[in-house]
Amino acid sequence: MISDIDHIAIAVKNLDQAVSYYQDTFQAVVEHREIISSDMVEEALIKVGTSYIQLLAPTSDQSPVAKFLEKRGEGLHHVGYRVDNCSEALKAIQSKGIATIDEIPRPGSRGTTVAFVHPKDGFGTLIELVQINDQE
Repeated sequence: MISDIDHIAIAVKNLDQAVSYYQDTFQAVVEHREIISSDMVEEALIKVGTSYIQLLAPTSDQSPVAKFLEKRGEGLHHVGYRVDNCSEALKAIQSKGIATIDEIPRPGSRGTTVAFVHPKDGFGTLIELVQINDQE
C-alpha cells in the first residue's frame, strides 16, 4: 500500500529560525514553502532524496500544531507515507478497525490528497497518507 516515505514532519515554533538552521548546518535548500490555511500551519519542505523534511509552524494558537508544541515541545510531529490512491488506502485501513482522524481524504500541500491515521493505532505515531497528484 505504501510506496515511499513522502516526508518527516517536525513541529517548530519559529519557521524562519528552523529553516536557517537547516540551511546553515546542512546546506539544505527549501524546495517549497506554503501556508496551509485549513490546518493553520506554514510549512517549509526540504528535499532529501525522494522525500522531504517538512518543517511545520502554527499560524494560529488554535492550530493542532500549536497544541502539540504546547504539550510536547518542538520535535517529530508525524510521518507521511506515499500511497497511490489515498481514498482506497484510507478505506482499507478503516475496514481493519483502525482509527483515523480524517473520515475522507482532503487536499494537502503541493496539490496532494491526504488523510491522517490516529496515533493511538499507529504505535504513538501520527501517520499521514499522501497521494501525489498530477498538479505537482
